[in-house]
Amino acid sequence: MTLQVDFWQLVGLLVSFISFCGIGGGIMLRLVTGRLDDRFQNLEKARAEAQQQLALRLDAIEQVNRDETIQWQRVEREFLKFQADLPLRYVMRDDYIRGQTVIEAKLDGLAGRIENAQLRSMLGGTP
Repeated sequence: MTLQVDFWQLVGLLVSFISFCGIGGGIMLRLVTGRLDDRFQNLEKARAEAQQQLALRLDAIEQVNRDETIQWQRVEREFLKFQADLPLRYVMRDDYIRGQTVIEAKLDGLAGRIENAQLRSMLGGTP
């Protein structure tokens, strides 16, 4: 059994085979490109959602930071008021002792005068 193929038939078969491979490759390329496009779209959507969530989290952190700053300013203001009122409400020990000593000296002087006045009245002196 011999098989005889003309040159043009062989060229036709070869062209047909190359065309078939080209069409198959093109279809495969379109499928791969379509899958890659879908994948990139999904990745882009996921990235956008992640970026939006990150922006929300950062906004929440900034809001907490602002609130915390306001609270610290309030605490600082109250502390400054406390420092301003402290000398009016708190007496140091040395100041208290000094003031008490002055009062006691005045009371001793007053007691001495009263005693002298009583002695004069007993003795019949002039008041």
